[in-house]
Amino acid sequence: MGNEAIGLGAIAAGVGVVTGYPGTPSSEILPTVSKRSPGGIHVEWSVNEKVALEVAAGAAMAGARSMVTMKQVGLNVAADPLMSLAYLGVKGGMVVVVADDPGPISSQTEQDTRTFSLFAKLPVFDPATPEEAYEMIIDAFALSERHGTPVLFRPTTRVCHGNAPVRVREELAERPVPNFVKDPKWVIFPRLSYENHLRLEALLPRIGEEFSAYRFNTLIGSGRLGLVTQGISTGYLGEALAILAEGANQSPEHKLLRLGAPHPFPKRLALEFLTGLERVLVVEELDPFIERELQRLAGEYHLPVTVLGKGSGHVQVAGENSVAAVTRVVADFFGLEPPVSPTCADIVATVAADQALGTVPTASSATPMADSVAVVPPNPHLIEPPPRPPVLCSGCSHRSSFLAVKLAMRRRKAVFGGDIGCYTLGNAKPLDMVDTCLCMGAGITIAQGLHLVEPDKVHFAFIGDSTFFHTGIPGVINAVYNQTNIVLVVLDNSTTAMTGLQPHPGTGDTLKGDISPKIDIAGLLRAIGVKHVEACDPMRFEEAKAAVDRAVAAAATGVAAIIYESPCIHLIPSGPSYVIEEEACKCKLCITRLGCPAILLDDGKVVIDDDLCYGCDVCLQLCPFDAIKIVGAEAQAEVAG
Repeated sequence: MGNEAIGLGAIAAGVGVVTGYPGTPSSEILPTVSKRSPGGIHVEWSVNEKVALEVAAGAAMAGARSMVTMKQVGLNVAADPLMSLAYLGVKGGMVVVVADDPGPISSQTEQDTRTFSLFAKLPVFDPATPEEAYEMIIDAFALSERHGTPVLFRPTTRVCHGNAPVRVREELAERPVPNFVKDPKWVIFPRLSYENHLRLEALLPRIGEEFSAYRFNTLIGSGRLGLVTQGISTGYLGEALAILAEGANQSPEHKLLRLGAPHPFPKRLALEFLTGLERVLVVEELDPFIERELQRLAGEYHLPVTVLGKGSGHVQVAGENSVAAVTRVVADFFGLEPPVSPTCADIVATVAADQALGTVPTASSATPMADSVAVVPPNPHLIEPPPRPPVLCSGCSHRSSFLAVKLAMRRRKAVFGGDIGCYTLGNAKPLDMVDTCLCMGAGITIAQGLHLVEPDKVHFAFIGDSTFFHTGIPGVINAVYNQTNIVLVVLDNSTTAMTGLQPHPGTGDTLKGDISPKIDIAGLLRAIGVKHVEACDPMRFEEAKAAVDRAVAAAATGVAAIIYESPCIHLIPSGPSYVIEEEACKCKLCITRLGCPAILLDDGKVVIDDDLCYGCDVCLQLCPFDAIKIVGAEAQAEVAG
């Protein structure tokens, strides 16, 4: 079965982590890997496609080869992390299998993942048979790892559920030893996104050039007429040509271009095909993807060729193709009398048409692909303003939360997964506490992927209260269900701070100002199976640090959660003012550890900027020399007395 071939091909390619969500026509891939695994491959049904992709991404960031499976509508759920991951890249090969469903046979839509590949700027492979699916997924892993990019793999229903004898490789690729290396490149920020966008734009033409020599992108024949096809339509076209040749005693002379890897578009191969042609007919499912690319090339190079297909009304614009439909279309293109629709006997008699046409090359015809990609640097002649990196606000409780975890873990190997929100800024030095950041909710799931391949490390997942409700809950459920031991740290500041202090289900009010039931994060975590849940105030620093030790101990046998509860400073009045006594100041830990923007060096002396200080007193708790004092503390004590 095509899906079984995909699973076996992934095993042959050395896959280490396979995730997915069941959806016809993709569902049989994961069970195949699970049943046929030689050992050491983690396979899981994740709670949704987004979670599945993020778990696989986490494993790939550590260098493991990973695969995630879904159907075409599942890609909508996974689109958020995938779009960002295209910019961020991967270390190990990562293949995203998206099974399209022309017809549709069991789906809400007829989406074409090739079009999504164009949108996401990712390579896509489009197999025509189960045999090709086996070989092509191995190629997909190799290309992904070589270029550090996830790739899309697009089998359709008739390939997924078709059956064929497949020669399986006896020797399996060695699985890489995972090793996550902390690097700022794993934390996505606007500046990095800009640079990575340039990298992507440089990468795609290089891969397109490789695809011009790819073994499953083939060009045969000659003449003034051209036929183009892809995927399962390759088989339909082959059978149609055999039927027409039998009826007319010969098939009209023509060129035949078959594209098994259509994006990035193999421009050089396509131009070779178009040269000298008068008319071209494109037979494909579902979008006019190849048709549009050929029309663009013909216009760009002023080629006197007419490209026909869906846009011209010659090929149906919806639904799956068939031998009968393609035979009628091709007969009309060649000016032949359309034959009577083929019977079952006719089809059985032409099952070898693909091989006779040479449209399914053997593995021995593989062409080596390039090993490197040039990265286009920013224009050196542009004058840019000096960088002004964003920082956590003075008095922000997230700073104390990060530092509590950091100090508690300084003698242990740990990875700190971040997320989208104010707390992403915890990546800045001196905190340096965000090792990964992909998209909302992904910190929890990437931590799981990392833990699967590096279980000797403690994996933390930091997430804000608003983001927890947005997309964090499914990831926690996934960790509990699949028994992946991580430490969840919910940074609850009682608002959606980064985007303007909007309410969320945990605040107890709505956009209209109505009172709403307040969803209790601790109660929700316990309800979904988290055994260790502890809430504390991160501004009580030693208590916050002690909570980390208890959570890490509990995470040895299950998911553990800490909820650091402290309101955003914009929701509460500021505290007292502080001053640093110069004679007592000895270590500068308040600067080298805390990194609060209100604490500055002025002429070598540590001072507190009263205009920036919010009076949180965390620096006071950290100072080992008692050098930080409350302004007017004695007077305040007398008043209090």
